[in-house]
Amino acid sequence: MDLQIKILPPSLRPDPIMPHPKMYELMGEAGVRKMVSDHYELLVESKIKDMFPPKGYSLEQAKERSADFFIQKLGGPDYFNQHRGAPKLSQRHSYFKVTPEGRVTWLECYREVLLKQDLPEEVIEKYWAYLHDFSNWMVNTPSNNQQMFSL
Repeated sequence: MDLQIKILPPSLRPDPIMPHPKMYELMGEAGVRKMVSDHYELLVESKIKDMFPPKGYSLEQAKERSADFFIQKLGGPDYFNQHRGAPKLSQRHSYFKVTPEGRVTWLECYREVLLKQDLPEEVIEKYWAYLHDFSNWMVNTPSNNQQMFSL
């Protein structure tokens, strides 16, 4: 399976392809929470680790909020809305400098986790397409690399 990362102009806000409706059914809440937790464990060791709380209570809270969002997005209970209100994720991420390079690192970590999931390829590929496009909505800081967008 080839989960490619395309470099997108930071101002591009593509309409994300929605995840496969069977993903939540196949993974269940516990599976989604583990996937998100595994992703965060990679993030806190990555080039963008400073954007995330260190291991401990704050990191576990961040994992829970993120898992709540993805559980809701995948068709599970609306935990995120119940506990945090409407997602408004671009606004919630505005406190962080999210660069195009940070987006790529975030996706690289997610790709590593996704490739370990025991799910049908089409389910993983559709979730990847969602993450890929959705992640560009969070970019709010210009590239550190001027060559990145000189296509």
